[in-house]
Amino acid sequence: MYEEESNQILVQDDDPALQHPIIRQMVIQLRATDSYGTFDTWSDARVLDPLVMTKERRRAIPIVGDPDEIIITRIKAFYNAMSQMIEKETGIMATPVINISHEGFGRALILVGKLVALDKTLRDVHRFGFGSLDILIEDANKLVTKACELVNEHRVVAEL
Repeated sequence: MYEEESNQILVQDDDPALQHPIIRQMVIQLRATDSYGTFDTWSDARVLDPLVMTKERRRAIPIVGDPDEIIITRIKAFYNAMSQMIEKETGIMATPVINISHEGFGRALILVGKLVALDKTLRDVHRFGFGSLDILIEDANKLVTKACELVNEHRVVAEL
């Protein structure tokens, strides 16, 4: 969507953020959804680039809009990646549950056993993205840390 509007790739192949575990997991999740092999020849930076939502890119997207399947796939990849990080940290399976209306509103939950470890309201998902990969990492780390703390505090419920 964004590449068609401007051929400028913002994420560079030598960006150190590409080595962060949450980013590595995002690449795995996004490549796993590529059933047509489009990403086979793309670098990891190019695969992740649409997630970087600069002010210019945001301005190019209408304020009101419906999300397409590509955007929804990116959102699912983000929460799948966080689920993997939570599972790795706690040793208990984490499952993302995402519900998004055709208008771009909804909720993302990550369940660990019977425990809701993460509950995030989603709005304007057609504009989903982060200012940079570093901001993506920071936001994801905050959510994963909170979720892991919750799992550890209520481990009995998480293990049900």
